[in-house]
Amino acid sequence: MALISRKKNLYRINNQLRRYLHKYGREHAMNISYQDLLRYDNAITLYDKNGHDTLWETVFYSPADQEEVHESLKNIYADLKTDGNEGVIKHLVIDRVDYCTYGNTHPFRIRIVNKVNDIFDYFYIKVADASRVYGLELEHILSPNRINYVTYDNTLVEEHIAGVPGDVFLKQDLENDLESPIRLAKEFVKFNERCLVQLLGDMHSTNYVVITTPDFDDIYYRIRPIDFDQQCYEGKRSVYLPQYFKQNNPLVELGMKFMTPESVWQYQIEERSMIASRLKSESQRVYDLMTVMAKDDIAPVENMEQLRLELARHYNDDRFLNCKTMGEIVWSSLELVMRH
Repeated sequence: MALISRKKNLYRINNQLRRYLHKYGREHAMNISYQDLLRYDNAITLYDKNGHDTLWETVFYSPADQEEVHESLKNIYADLKTDGNEGVIKHLVIDRVDYCTYGNTHPFRIRIVNKVNDIFDYFYIKVADASRVYGLELEHILSPNRINYVTYDNTLVEEHIAGVPGDVFLKQDLENDLESPIRLAKEFVKFNERCLVQLLGDMHSTNYVVITTPDFDDIYYRIRPIDFDQQCYEGKRSVYLPQYFKQNNPLVELGMKFMTPESVWQYQIEERSMIASRLKSESQRVYDLMTVMAKDDIAPVENMEQLRLELARHYNDDRFLNCKTMGEIVWSSLELVMRH
């Protein structure tokens, strides 16, 4: 079982990473920060449609501050969605600002509504953490998913990733309620492999969503991570394998029922081949990112030493033992994919 025993430290974005973010369009000046949003006047508990406490609070700002805060949030949304084109926000209003009372980063969730057609969207404002930024960037480059996010100083803004939360999805009878349970089992194998290659940890069921896509003759599934807090931070290899989290046992059991070891191996090879293809097509960007990441301090030394040892044993490859940082370990993992 994968266990995380201590709260993760936050790491500031250094100058080298900041230059990378600016080069690839991830850095935008903002006239409001995470710290500014903390200056709310009062808050009320936010309940879901069934009357259960969501552990989020809806916060309110003083009348003197509210207009400025809301206008700044709309400008941030324009930066996130349209590279700063503020013409798209004239019909938008900030409907609600929520504050998360649990977790490492205590994010704000902004609900923004188009007043013409009442269609709404969400985005999140968090404390900028270097390891989280590396996780977002690696997911964008190496997975089939694309992610919009922007940074400025100590603030990180992320788009909302739509899908059914994993813990909610897994409450159903996967074998009998799903039209294509074997496709879900296949997707979990591929998701498990991506997490190990990227060294994205803590993928228990509340940290990913499941997206269902109907096709003309079948149903397809995709599992997308929504929390990148544990990017290459922990020392245990099991933390980077979703199969070891007890919350994911229904997916593990589904795979054991519908898949053979040979088919699991096939899907693992397929996923690594797709990652290798993405590495080749984004080779310059990956090199730029890894050059910065390899020199960055984003985890305790003891975690790095433990992880390089466990991965060297897992892959039977002593090159991991020469790594001096978590970034170098990730780089070695990606090089291993390219070699094989």
